[in-house]
Amino acid sequence: MGGVLIIGLFTMAFFAAPTTSRAASIAVGISVGIAPPPIPVYAQPVCPGPGYMWTPGYWAYDPANGYYWVPGTWVAVPAPGLLWTPGYWGWGGAAFVWHAGYWGPHVGFYGGINYGFGYMGVGFVGGEWRGGTFFYNRSVNNFGGRPFANVYYRPVATNFAANRVSYNGGAGGLRARPTPRELAAGRDRHIEATSLQRQHEMAAHNERAQYASVNHGSPHVAATGRPGEFRGAGVVASTRAGSAANSGGYHGTTPGHASSYSGSRIPNPGGGGTHQVMTAHPNSTSPHSSGTRQPSHQTTSHQGQPQQHSSRPPEGGGREQHGNESHH
Repeated sequence: MGGVLIIGLFTMAFFAAPTTSRAASIAVGISVGIAPPPIPVYAQPVCPGPGYMWTPGYWAYDPANGYYWVPGTWVAVPAPGLLWTPGYWGWGGAAFVWHAGYWGPHVGFYGGINYGFGYMGVGFVGGEWRGGTFFYNRSVNNFGGRPFANVYYRPVATNFAANRVSYNGGAGGLRARPTPRELAAGRDRHIEATSLQRQHEMAAHNERAQYASVNHGSPHVAATGRPGEFRGAGVVASTRAGSAANSGGYHGTTPGHASSYSGSRIPNPGGGGTHQVMTAHPNSTSPHSSGTRQPSHQTTSHQGQPQQHSSRPPEGGGREQHGNESHH
């Protein structure tokens, strides 16, 4: 038996305009019996400018075609003072459950997943709000070697070589548990993913090359300079997969049954194949059809632009180090 697909308490409101809500109401979206692939190796694109915050890439799931990579991207912050808590896959005892990311005044629990670029498993060290202005840590972010507004330097230890696991719990998963601060952050009022973030995920869903069954864990579009821009100079490819095989494998009810994301798709009892974390895209095109649907880029204005001063990031800023190789 392949992946066990369980459609949970999935609210279509998630796909409307961003609304405030409690974490519990947006946490559960989709769950599957096959663990997601490891996080691929990639570098961070150049930050477009002030007012943008890095949101890391993640493996999403489609019931018919399996896991697909949603590229990391720079997103316009929806309101001053907000930070992004990434989503994560967690083992729920019978299947992997997707806990959706959200915007809030504090960073909550995201499974202990080391997504890189400031999201090292706990909190966020890529930047901070000072009043109504966001300051960037130049030891983490990529400014392309040019002067940038409101930066500071704080060294951040990176160790992606040790663990690129992309899920919490289950066989081979991380064992992190929420800290008191993360639990408190989970009780904050939150704003769901913006429309551009949802369109970005839909664009990844419609790109056949983003699927693990095609790219074997090393997507051609691993990160983008802006949401939905899957072509052009701002696109960054993965240099390699996070590992040769999924350490978690299959978490089903059949003892000894194993499945790898890079192998052939195994039918699922619900009629699909291997799956991925997809935030319900009504009327989306199939990633295996002749055409793909590209969302148009929307311009967002930013209030309170910070004052400019010159500062160049250190060499390697915006890149995670893996031995002699820089990556996400």
